[in-house]
Amino acid sequence: MTERVIDLEAVSWRTGRELLLDRVSWQVERGQHWALYGLNGSGKTTLLNLINGYIWPSAGAASVLGHRFGEIDLRVLRRSIGWVSASLQDKLYASDKTQHVVISGKHATIGLYDKVEQDDLARAEALMATLGCAKLWDRELRTCSQGEKQKVVIARALMAEPELLILDEPCNGLDLFARETLLAGIEGLTRQPSAPTLLYVTHHTEEILPVFGHTLLLRGGRVFDRGETQRMLEPSRLGAFFEAPVALERHDGRVYVRPGAGA
Repeated sequence: MTERVIDLEAVSWRTGRELLLDRVSWQVERGQHWALYGLNGSGKTTLLNLINGYIWPSAGAASVLGHRFGEIDLRVLRRSIGWVSASLQDKLYASDKTQHVVISGKHATIGLYDKVEQDDLARAEALMATLGCAKLWDRELRTCSQGEKQKVVIARALMAEPELLILDEPCNGLDLFARETLLAGIEGLTRQPSAPTLLYVTHHTEEILPVFGHTLLLRGGRVFDRGETQRMLEPSRLGAFFEAPVALERHDGRVYVRPGAGA
């Protein structure tokens, strides 16, 4: 039986009187790459906090990377999870060289304080090449564009060799060309033999690349549907998800959504 990277069974999470996750069941098998799709306020961030062990289920059972919550130190579990979010960029030192930012991911530190080994430099160089940002080597982080910084931060997360990599709306704030360049780097990463399981979080369907073969649709803290991406992004299913008519256009395996007639 294939080990499940994420295994949630009827998981709920409540704060006060507010129910932010409601009986979420979701299984991610090793070797799969998933998109997590939902509009603002759908519960995506709450779900990510739960997967990372920052919050505890109010009800239900959760296992991540084969470890059941309650049977493992969650601080240890988080060492095997890379979570790339916009807030991380703000915490990094702008004057640091990009390769040092990447290498610091091995130690999960802000800033580089440990001795840099030759193997670390070689791995950082290889990761930056995979993501298409090798040209940034030896540049200060503050001289990089927003899209370039995102690539550096993703490479940083990969330095720790995580089993699960979460990309939390990585294209936010990027222009069209920077977005496509970043997505190309992510696609290249998924094709690496040693790539971790990827979870791509977004509220833009056109960012869901064909390499993300499965998609979870989250609405109002509940699983609306989950399964193969091609089936999740059909007009009838998305129309029901949005509760409004939609029109879809497909280009190179990606789906672009716009309001349909009568919307």
